Amino acid sequence: MTPTTYLSADDHAKISAAVAEAELQSAGEIVTILADRSDGYTDVQLAWSSAASLLALCVLVITPGFYLGLYDHLLADWGHEWTPRAIISLAAAMAALSFGVVFLVQYWQPLKFRLIPAAVKTARVHDRAVRAFRIGAEQRTMGRTGVLIYLSMREHRAEIVADEAIATKVDPQVWGDAMAAMLTHVREGRIADGMCAAIGKVGAIVAPHFPRADDDVNELPDRLIEV
Repeated sequence: MTPTTYLSADDHAKISAAVAEAELQSAGEIVTILADRSDGYTDVQLAWSSAASLLALCVLVITPGFYLGLYDHLLADWGHEWTPRAIISLAAAMAALSFGVVFLVQYWQPLKFRLIPAAVKTARVHDRAVRAFRIGAEQRTMGRTGVLIYLSMREHRAEIVADEAIATKVDPQVWGDAMAAMLTHVREGRIADGMCAAIGKVGAIVAPHFPRADDDVNELPDRLIEV
């Protein structure tokens, strides 16, 4: 499946320029990632399908006469006898049908992401951001001054993760201003502007703690990674 592309080539260039400008203020190295989603959430899809299957069985237990009568009316011949085996077969069919229908309808992405609990989305986005940071930025700069700005579109969530040197001097709550600046634009559909706003804020936050040296070298790519 081809990844969803949210930004144009001009948007990418704009974000790269914002990173380069922000890094002129400090020794910090800013990495930006824009993700369509942070997880496939197959486990959540299976959980809802299993719940629907269980609910169908519970309904059959509570109102067996209705479903047995409906089956007789629609499908069975006159004189149909409900043996234990027949009842179990009907229950299995109802459970399987409920599971399959709910599983399949969740392939419609707007519904699928509405059914994912907010706490689960927050946790998955955080985990994915941390993994991306470890791969793309952690310990990849001489001064341990990498910062990742991560935006996950389907979940409507973002994360800012900083390397050890910065994390020891900047309280995590301070990144809230950068997050707020980004999300204000993103909610209005201006993703590139949001990323640029966050980049500028991050640069301003890092600069007082890690001023740029005259011999500073750009250690990480300035380009946005879109996945």
